Amino acid sequence: MPRLPLIGVTACTRQIGLHPFHIAGDKYLRALAEGAGGLPLIIPALGELIDQQALLERLDGLLFTGSPSNVEPHHYQGAASEPGSHHDPARDRTTLPLIRAAVAAGVPLLGICRGFQEMNVAFGGSLHQKVHEAGPYADHREVQDEALEVQYGPRHALYIQPGGLLAGIGLPRQIEVNSLHGQGVERLAPGLRMEGLAPDGLIEAFSVVGAKTFALGVQWHPEWQFHSNPHSRTLFQAFGDACRRRAERL
Repeated sequence: MPRLPLIGVTACTRQIGLHPFHIAGDKYLRALAEGAGGLPLIIPALGELIDQQALLERLDGLLFTGSPSNVEPHHYQGAASEPGSHHDPARDRTTLPLIRAAVAAGVPLLGICRGFQEMNVAFGGSLHQKVHEAGPYADHREVQDEALEVQYGPRHALYIQPGGLLAGIGLPRQIEVNSLHGQGVERLAPGLRMEGLAPDGLIEAFSVVGAKTFALGVQWHPEWQFHSNPHSRTLFQAFGDACRRRAERL
């Protein structure tokens, strides 16, 4: 029997009571187990303590998750954050170099929300810290007091660009996606290909040009109740297929 692909999942750091924890959201883990057909493995945010080469040799894929925190702006030469902004420097120290190393090593990767933003920063792009205050863009944030089903419900169209990864896995030219983010792509990094746009022109999906395998970032949350959305199922199936191909080679 072929082995299940082992898919690393980035962790956030969180203080719970008196102790620090490394955590990953249940919805990401379930989407990988059920939608991608993989075995999720949470990667602690230990930065330089992780031997990246040894880790990548054992993994068949990587998922960079969303998070309540944002990438610290000094990583993209951005202005200092407003007081009270939520950051996770231990995660930044772990994920930003790991993204570059994973692409170089040919490990399939998928970035979601913060993970999407991390991918852009890792390759030299920059972020709007407040999309709703940046030029022509709409307010892409969720309403905090709404029920989760409403927050994660369809919010706007996504226009998928022809000839890219998303079109190649069978997604139509236009789909509906949710929207729960305050930050977004300002300058797209060199080597990234724009894959999808919101109606206001904000980049909401990109792939890595010249990657040896699946390497995609999306700003929305396809992991939320993915089983009820055919486009989300297609996305996780394609990511899982890439992870299985790597597992068969190792």
